[in-house]
Amino acid sequence: MSALLRPRLSDWTVVVPVLAVVLLLVTWNRELPGLLVAVVAAFLAGAVLAAVHHAEVVAHKVGEPFGSLVLAVAVTVIEVALIVTLMISGGDKTQALARDTVFAAVMITCNGILGLSLLLGALRRRVAVFNPEGTGGALATVATLATLSMVVPTFTTSKTGPEFSPAQLAFAAVASLALYGLFVMVQTGRHRDYFLSITSDGSVPDSDGHADPPSTRTAVTSLVLLVVALVAVVGDAKTVSPTIEAGVTAANLPQAFVGVIIALLVLLPETLAAARAARRDRVQISLNLALGSAMASIGLTIPAIAIASIWLDGPLLLGLGGTQLTLLALTAVTGVLTVVPGRATVLQGGVHLVLLAAFVFLAASP
Repeated sequence: MSALLRPRLSDWTVVVPVLAVVLLLVTWNRELPGLLVAVVAAFLAGAVLAAVHHAEVVAHKVGEPFGSLVLAVAVTVIEVALIVTLMISGGDKTQALARDTVFAAVMITCNGILGLSLLLGALRRRVAVFNPEGTGGALATVATLATLSMVVPTFTTSKTGPEFSPAQLAFAAVASLALYGLFVMVQTGRHRDYFLSITSDGSVPDSDGHADPPSTRTAVTSLVLLVVALVAVVGDAKTVSPTIEAGVTAANLPQAFVGVIIALLVLLPETLAAARAARRDRVQISLNLALGSAMASIGLTIPAIAIASIWLDGPLLLGLGGTQLTLLALTAVTGVLTVVPGRATVLQGGVHLVLLAAFVFLAASP
């Protein structure tokens, strides 16, 4: 581990993100041939792996739960920027883009990343152990944010269709930002110990790893490279999105499925980081990443969309449909039953992964 904490200019974790951004600048808003799309996709994968590496370096320096927060917020900020950019340039077909992307992020994090983390943790120790106080609070915050932002618009009557009135959207934005800010204060301050890894006997490990923390200079370098890598991930995902859209159309899949694919690509760094933490018996870190990402995705996206709606044309559709409401409710109930005991087996991990599979299947075949 200590060798990994000394990045050199020749390291692939330095070279690949920089080249990926250069490639992004060269190919931005251009129609690409098949071979160049494959090259962009390869650098996209490399940037994902580099992002995971640099996130782990930063996390090792600042400790938990700050390390999980760094990756979650960094990915979400860039994801929000991508959503707003696409909505500004996409016209009528992007009216539901924010809803589809945020809902996909919630399902991927709360079922995919969470389920994979529990499964890997249980396979390692037979029972995955985590702190129910912190994880339960995070899940409650995610459920509240999702309900206020994506369930309530389906049933409001001020405007026709699944959308908020301007006053309702403003309230949802302020409430989302306030809840997210409150959670961050609790996670990093007053109840920080609720979000630290625990062992099978319920105690807190002495440290997050055996290696000494990296120097401040190394951590700052990795933080900069983390941002560069995440910009490359999101930007290159947008670059290959026309090819994805063409493939989705050719396969007769719904247009909303494009958002699912892009969300899967954007959340790859967090997925890999969570999986690696779970394999190291740090399930709590994995759950911090999963639920923190879901929370940041809603808590930052809704305020940003509310501000952007001032100059966006057309309605902003945020309310979920019947199938989506059912999956969200089932995810919330299952999540509560999983989190309350503070212990989980491969069964709970498998249940959440099946819920993710159901979401992806129903998104493709509504």
